[in-house]
Amino acid sequence: MSENINIEFEAVNLEELPLFIKKLQESFTIAVEEKFGMSEPIPSEDDIRSSFHSKGAETYHLVFNKQRIGGVVLTINEETQHNSLDLFFISPEHHGHGLGLIAWNAIEKKYPNTLVWETITPYFEERNIHFYVNKCGFRIVEFFNKYHINPNMPCSKNLSDESTEEPDTSFRFEKIMK
Repeated sequence: MSENINIEFEAVNLEELPLFIKKLQESFTIAVEEKFGMSEPIPSEDDIRSSFHSKGAETYHLVFNKQRIGGVVLTINEETQHNSLDLFFISPEHHGHGLGLIAWNAIEKKYPNTLVWETITPYFEERNIHFYVNKCGFRIVEFFNKYHINPNMPCSKNLSDESTEEPDTSFRFEKIMK
């Protein structure tokens, strides 16, 4: 698929959020089912809504050929230009056609003043890790695990030795743009 393909950004409004959440969860749940045999929707609806409503959040449907193929939640910091790719998905029926990379390139083009992009993905998401490192040029800069807790994840709060809750196990990526 050619890199000249045009991806359009269509803002997600509050009325569309339930469908956006459903599509995002469908896409994210695939890896959990493959790895753990579970089909519980991830991320949680509360986590997605929290991202949608966070300061600096910009949420879009990704549109190709007048068809919604995925979505993205970005946090844009106009002051520092250290921006975050909070949630990014291509709907499963559009996987394997190069649209993820084309969409990522469109995101970079939409935010040309970005100095650094950051994102986080679970340790078991091999497809995502390959995509971010080998296709998009991100670098792994941090590994969150039981020895190095992610302070921004809900399950990381007040974690003690007696806790039965598992800490987040994920990689943090950065892409330095300038």
